[in-house]
Amino acid sequence: MLKAALGATALFMPAPYAWVWAQSEGSVKLMRRPKMALVLGNSRYANVPALTNPANDARAISESLTRSGFEVTTRLDGTLEGMNVAIADYVKALAERKEVGLFYFAGHGLQRAWRNYLVPVEAELRSAGDIQKTCVDLTGLIEGLNKAANPMNVVILDACRDYPFGAEAPKERAGLSQMDAPIQTLLAYATAPGNVASDGDGANGLYTENLLREMRVPDAKIEDVFKRVRLKVRLKTSGRQIPWESTSL
Repeated sequence: MLKAALGATALFMPAPYAWVWAQSEGSVKLMRRPKMALVLGNSRYANVPALTNPANDARAISESLTRSGFEVTTRLDGTLEGMNVAIADYVKALAERKEVGLFYFAGHGLQRAWRNYLVPVEAELRSAGDIQKTCVDLTGLIEGLNKAANPMNVVILDACRDYPFGAEAPKERAGLSQMDAPIQTLLAYATAPGNVASDGDGANGLYTENLLREMRVPDAKIEDVFKRVRLKVRLKTSGRQIPWESTSL
């Protein structure tokens, strides 16, 4: 049981080698499965200050996943319609093909009534009630993954920047709200629920910069990848930002 639980040891390694590190027959079968990813990065916001790094982060994550054997779909600066269509297509493909899935988003994210929303580039909020109408509700993705019944999912949300709309739309809490990971899923936040994440002062956001480094380490269990990211981000920010995960792997 322990070997099976820790069997997803080399998700980010190149496809020809990843399965070699698996610890059980079930893990070997899992790592031999095709892998697909949807990567979204929103930087060029029209009605709030633009973000420097999400598009860079999305490109870098896409390149790394492609080298690891993923079939990657990348969408930059997505509109509400474009993001919803991309997510619906991704979930449908997972349900039909039963592949290992990875979803990544970098950009503005916020919460309303304990639901989490990803902010499209054209969003303009004049009241809290506009959030549901103009932003992408993550509940659709989570429910879709539950129904897809594919063998494994990773959801990574580098989406907890400062609240982007000032006093126009009153906020309940900063950052994103806690969500439970669907079955066979690891859900990773750039920071703990209710907190905000740094956009970084380099070519990538602070969280994604460390994620890119750790996911390339050979023979790394997926749980250890995110633990090392958490440690390095916590140390870099003197505890102001602490990445967080919910997992049902």
